[in-house]
Amino acid sequence: MSTHNVWTHKGTFLLAAVGSAVGLGNLWRFPYLAGENGGGAFLLIYALTIFAVGIPILIAETMLGRNSRRSPIMGMRFLTRTHKTSRAWESIGWLGAVSAFIILSFYSVIAGWAIHYTGRMLTGSLQGADATTVAAGFDTLLASPALLTLYHTLFIAASALVVGLGVHRGIENSLRILMPALFVILMVVLAYAAMIGDLSVAADFLFTFDVANLSLEGWLAAMGQSFFTLSLGMGAIMAYGAYMSGEASLTRTAFTIAIVDTAVALIAGLAIFALVFGAGLDPAEGPGLMFVTLPLAFAEMPGGALLGAIFFILVLGAALSSAISLIEPVAAYLVERFDLSRPQAVSAMVIASWALGLLTVFSFNRWAQASIFHALFGRSAFSLLELLTNIFMPLGGLLISLFAGWALTHGEVTKEMRTGETWFRVWRLLVRFVAPAAVAFVFLRTIPQVQGYWIPTIGAVVIVGAFAAGRSFLAERHAS
Repeated sequence: MSTHNVWTHKGTFLLAAVGSAVGLGNLWRFPYLAGENGGGAFLLIYALTIFAVGIPILIAETMLGRNSRRSPIMGMRFLTRTHKTSRAWESIGWLGAVSAFIILSFYSVIAGWAIHYTGRMLTGSLQGADATTVAAGFDTLLASPALLTLYHTLFIAASALVVGLGVHRGIENSLRILMPALFVILMVVLAYAAMIGDLSVAADFLFTFDVANLSLEGWLAAMGQSFFTLSLGMGAIMAYGAYMSGEASLTRTAFTIAIVDTAVALIAGLAIFALVFGAGLDPAEGPGLMFVTLPLAFAEMPGGALLGAIFFILVLGAALSSAISLIEPVAAYLVERFDLSRPQAVSAMVIASWALGLLTVFSFNRWAQASIFHALFGRSAFSLLELLTNIFMPLGGLLISLFAGWALTHGEVTKEMRTGETWFRVWRLLVRFVAPAAVAFVFLRTIPQVQGYWIPTIGAVVIVGAFAAGRSFLAERHAS
């Protein structure tokens, strides 16, 4: 059963994909990584990897969605049938759906923290607070399962409401309001940071070209960020691509998404670090940057409570746009496969993901030090769930590039891409060889951090994928 939904405007896919890409990672992880890994040197590697890896796979994933006009799981089932390839390729859809399901479970918990800080900013309870008070407030939040569960529930329910209203009434209408509003808020925060903070030091921190600080791990961080920032390999882009107009340009849209996503990360980085440096605080706080360092900076600034509330509303909006895209792949599958209504499908997915999210809630308090997860895996439940997605998403992206590069015919690709032969050849070279090699390299570098029994599983999936790709290529050559 194919979906008949198509975005009512060609530009809506762009809004949806940017909404999926722009999230919590853009607002603190990207700027932090850039500042700590050579600034401009990191950005150069990131830009090159976006072009050679991110954009080719983004085009490929969108193409698979638009070609099948189905949810990722049913779409890959359809494509494997029509292209007479191994059913093992259906794992692309399953890897994406499972990744989206798991990510939503812990993403909702972390996004819920922004609800807490929005309230604290609006009430002015942090105004004039010192570093000890702000840090203790964050620790108190993490130590309260009841509060974390409340915020987790509120956030995931809001996300479900939007998706449950449908593709047009829910997702499309909300994104048309949400995304422009987010960009306006971001520019307001930047303008305030330029007036109150230290923008020149922030620019030096982000853009100074320092090759000496770009280690191999920095290279890997730049490559990994370029992949994860575009929401590749988790089914969202494929699900949204299924609703994409056949007239829209895949190439132009992919480049625009990458440029806008990077611009948001850079603007957010300038604004955040201008505020941090202006307040004389340490920028090297990692996850604590957003929920400890920034609230402290707001507490010390004139009008900081209002700006802080505006900033955390920005964080909530960015998180909401990403959460919407995480629900859609699984909800669309449930609608197609089991003929559920959209509200029923969304409810089923969200309730299950909410329940899984309780593992993350308890990872910060009751199970912080002792649990079955620590005993079995040497890590918390939250860390384990995050690790699983760091395995599934690159695997999905790797298989997407191989399938699109080897199984889809020349005619299909040129029809979908509607581009010149030169760019087609460049794209196919990148998606067949460069992108898979780069993703595999980043992916395999994480293996030493993984328990040994994962290695055979990972290796087997990669080998099966490569073997299936080879069979598809030989079949295409034989047919021609």
